[in-house]
Amino acid sequence: MSDTSEHIVIVGAGAAGLMAARELARAGRKVTILEARQRCGGRIHPLPASEFGYAADGGAEFVHGEAPVTRALLREAGLSLREIEGEQWHFDGAKLTRERDDPHEAELQAKLGDLKDDLTVADFLRRHFPGDGYAPMRHSIERMVEGYDAADPERASTLALRAEWMDGGHAPQARIDGGYGAMIDVMAADCRRHGVAIRFGCVVSAIAEEGSAVIVRCAEGDVHACDRVILTVPLPLLREIALPAEARAKLATADDIGFGNVIKILLRFARPWWRERKEDLSDMTFLLSDVAIPVWWTRYPEQHPVLTGWFGGPRTAELASLDSQALIDAGLGSLAAIFGLPRHHVARELVASAATNWAHDRFARGAYSWATPRTREAQAILARGDGLVLFSGEALYRGRDMGTVEAALASGLEAAGMILRGQ
Repeated sequence: MSDTSEHIVIVGAGAAGLMAARELARAGRKVTILEARQRCGGRIHPLPASEFGYAADGGAEFVHGEAPVTRALLREAGLSLREIEGEQWHFDGAKLTRERDDPHEAELQAKLGDLKDDLTVADFLRRHFPGDGYAPMRHSIERMVEGYDAADPERASTLALRAEWMDGGHAPQARIDGGYGAMIDVMAADCRRHGVAIRFGCVVSAIAEEGSAVIVRCAEGDVHACDRVILTVPLPLLREIALPAEARAKLATADDIGFGNVIKILLRFARPWWRERKEDLSDMTFLLSDVAIPVWWTRYPEQHPVLTGWFGGPRTAELASLDSQALIDAGLGSLAAIFGLPRHHVARELVASAATNWAHDRFARGAYSWATPRTREAQAILARGDGLVLFSGEALYRGRDMGTVEAALASGLEAAGMILRGQ
């Protein structure tokens, strides 16, 4: 059994870091969290309710699938979930229609079911669904892989995504009443109540082993001595921290884990003008298209006059030069194109807006991870509990919903458990 006097430093106050800290502190360990930002949450980014009329999320928003760790945490915190309802619509460049099932769906399910050896999504489609007849289906799948999973079809694992597709689409999605920010607030308060020290503005630059101790250095000059470290920062940032040889060797495998980007735009209007059209869009939830900002969603069944735009995957690099205001302008232009309206008609209804290109966020450098055919092997190496430096976070989760908040929470729980079991 580990000594309860041991001091654990956790790098990152996102979902994984807070979850690990909470478990360790409850078990009597001394825990310090070093967070580069001036807030908790990481890629969970609450926006002011005063601006959007509700507790909006500039980062993670949905609870995906069964999410047992998330749901248990929410029950404990007295927070409730609301499942997503409503219709999905599609703009084909000319008109708006309700999204219909693909006629090749049964064939796709059969080919996926027969798949034994992994290959990339692009290779899977080229091999099993060539020719013009399947072109719409290939386009639809590539759009989902890029947009939903923020992944590159030329690198993404078909087997890792199969569970998602074999369910006939995505498992039920929900939102937290009060947003993910409410969950983060509860976790941070619980951490502090159990004695966790959360230090903001600490950008960790180096970790070194000196005998049986670990020395953590921050770019600002702070130095923290401890017994073990849990690194929970996003994958791109791990490469910027000087690490001991053993941890550095493990990290070399991280190149086999994909990491994608997302651009997210929230637009609040004076009124829900899209409900005033000849098409009955009163129950519209998602709206898919091929315009610059291709995916939009409403708050249905809530009546907030807010549309959220989403652009994920490697093609977000096309908009890399745009700042927040230019992204908002791109969003307004995309909505004008979809609804066949002059851009200034849409813009004059705008009351509040926010846009984030997560690749531009210096403490994220992107949105979340996705699996390549070699990812599971890399995760097994990175998630090992040996050594004084442990890795944790959504990219290390080996369950079905990699890249989600559930993945981060489950990984933080696992890292804490390894320390408490004396591994």
